[in-house]
Amino acid sequence: MTQQLSFDWPRRVALEPDDFFVSDANAAAYAMVSDWENWPDGKLALIGPQGSGKSHLARVFQHISGAQIIAARDLGGLALAPPDAQSLVVEDMETLPQSGEEWLFHAHNHLRATGGRLLLTGASAPTRWDIALPDLASRMQGASVIRIDDPDDRLLGAVLMKLFQDRQLSPDPRAFDYLLRNMARSFAMAGRVVEELDRMALAQQRAIKVPLAKAVLDKLDQDSR
Repeated sequence: MTQQLSFDWPRRVALEPDDFFVSDANAAAYAMVSDWENWPDGKLALIGPQGSGKSHLARVFQHISGAQIIAARDLGGLALAPPDAQSLVVEDMETLPQSGEEWLFHAHNHLRATGGRLLLTGASAPTRWDIALPDLASRMQGASVIRIDDPDDRLLGAVLMKLFQDRQLSPDPRAFDYLLRNMARSFAMAGRVVEELDRMALAQQRAIKVPLAKAVLDKLDQDSR
């Protein structure tokens, strides 16, 4: 059979508040973000592994608070000026460049003085963020911390379904169940599984059924060794 080339076409990622699925693994984080008006000292660090829904939950916060969202890696080029909104989300704090630390320090102090809210996201706790400016490091470490746990079956199923929908894929229900029973329980693995299924299904012109699901899990298992 002639193999079809596959391309990484842009895909729609559903990040609307109504798309957020709450389970035992993320219920505490969802409740804390929803209670944004009562955060201690007006700031919160939302921690979780890649693919756990931090960005989605940040957009839930944006929806209810009107927050401005900015990636930490983009702070280095900003002039020292207050944020454009009363609340601010800084995503992926591990990517904060040293040149952006002063901006975040002043933004933090401005939000604190004006009663604003600051949501910080990352894969690790604030104590592990590589921040050179001592005053900023101490303020980040003073944030309340809420974690998104590894996914339970209900959340993993919801994450898988969302990933399939983002790519406009329709797996056979038996293939979906097979994946849930046999894949490693992590958000990152869910992303890799769906990405590889998408690639192989297109390249081999195959429907996403149990044989293809098994082939993908076997391939990912071999690749990890």
